[in-house]
Amino acid sequence: MPKRIPVRASDLRGYGRLAIEATLGITQLVENLHRNIQRTPGILAEPARTPTKGITGLVYRTIRGVTRLVGGGIDVALAQLASLLGQPGESSGQREALLAALNGVLGDHLAASANPLAIPMQLRREGQALALTAEGLTAAILKPSAKILLLVHGLCMNDLQWRRHAHDHGAALAADGGYTPLYLHYNSGVHVSSNGRTFAERIEKLLQAWPVPVQELTIIGHSMGGLVSRSACHYAQEAGHDWPRYLRKMVFLGTPHQGAPLERAGNWVDVILGKSPYTAAFARLGKIRSAGITDLRHGSVLDADWIDRDRFARGQRKPAFVALPQGVQCYAIAASIAAKSSALRERILGDGLVPLPSALGQQDDPQRCLAFPKTQQWIGYRMNHMDLLDRKEVYAKLREWLAIKADAA
Repeated sequence: MPKRIPVRASDLRGYGRLAIEATLGITQLVENLHRNIQRTPGILAEPARTPTKGITGLVYRTIRGVTRLVGGGIDVALAQLASLLGQPGESSGQREALLAALNGVLGDHLAASANPLAIPMQLRREGQALALTAEGLTAAILKPSAKILLLVHGLCMNDLQWRRHAHDHGAALAADGGYTPLYLHYNSGVHVSSNGRTFAERIEKLLQAWPVPVQELTIIGHSMGGLVSRSACHYAQEAGHDWPRYLRKMVFLGTPHQGAPLERAGNWVDVILGKSPYTAAFARLGKIRSAGITDLRHGSVLDADWIDRDRFARGQRKPAFVALPQGVQCYAIAASIAAKSSALRERILGDGLVPLPSALGQQDDPQRCLAFPKTQQWIGYRMNHMDLLDRKEVYAKLREWLAIKADAA
C-alpha cells in the first residue's frame, strides 16, 4: 500500500484556490479563442484581445461570476477548517517535493496571491526551519562550528533533495571537514534577484546570531541555487552587509550562468503561437511559467533585468553582467551526458539541462565571461544534471577544493 502523503488544511485551501484560478483562466482562454473564430480573420491577422459580446459574452461572464462565488465559499470554509485544525508539523519527502515542484512552476503567482502553498524562504536543517536568533540556533544545533556551509538547491527542488542515493554533500562535508551545514529552502518560482536579496538578508541575520565566532563561510549552489547565491553577493555588497567578509569559497554545480537553452526554446514557442489569432489563446499556456523559470533564459540575477520589462518578449537586451564576487575563491563544476571521448559538439551539450559553456561561465563575448581559473573548473562526463548531487567524483572535487585532507575522515 502506498504511503499516505500528509496534507494540511492550508494545503487544501491552496489547491482549492489554484483550481478556481485555473477554471477562470481556461474560461478566458476559450472565450478569446471563440472571439477570434467569430471574426474569421486572416491566418496572420492581429489577434483580438477584447471579450465576446451579446449572449456569448453573457455566458462567459456568468461562468466567471459563478466560479468566483463558489471559489469564495470554498476558501472561507477551508479557512475555518484550518483555524480549527491548526497547522500540524507533519510532512513528508513526497509532500515537500510536490510543493517544491509547484512553486518552481507557479511560485511567483502563489506568492503574489498569498496562496498558502507558497514556500517562505527559510534556512533549515533536516527539514526544520531555524530561528535566526542566538537562542534558536543554540537549541537547534548541538555543536555549531566556526565554519558554516550553506547549500542552495535548484529550480523545483527543496533542501531535503540534497540527499540522493544515501549521499548528502553537506552531511559528508560536516563529517569530513568540520563544517556546520545549513540548507536554504525557498520558492524557486519567484525572480532570482528577489530570492538573492532575501537570501543576503537571511545570511546577515544568521551570522549576527551565530553562537560561536565565525571563521569562514562557504556556499555551494546547485543549478539555479548558484544564480541565487551570486545575486545574494551582489545585493549584500549593495546593502553594506557584513557577512561577505567571511565568505571564502563558492562552488557552483551545474549553474546556468549564461542561461539555459530549454527556456529560450520555450520563449520561441510563445512567440510563434502568438502570431496567429487562431493560436494566440494557446500562447497563454506557455506564459503561466514562473518568473524564476524565465530568469533562466539568460541567467538573470538583478532586479534591473526584469523590472518594467515584458519577461516573455523576444529581442530584449541581455541581462546586466555581474562578475564573480571579489576576494572569493569561486569554483565551477559542469557535467556532460556524453563520454569524454565523444565529439566536441556532443560534449558541449552538457548535462541535459545546462550546456558546458554556460555552467563554466563562458560565452562568445569575452567581456561577459566569468573568470573561473582553469584550476577551479571541472567537468564530469557520463553524468547528468542530478548526478551532480551524489556522484563520488563530484564529492572528491569538493573535498579537494575545500581543503579537506583525504585522511581527514
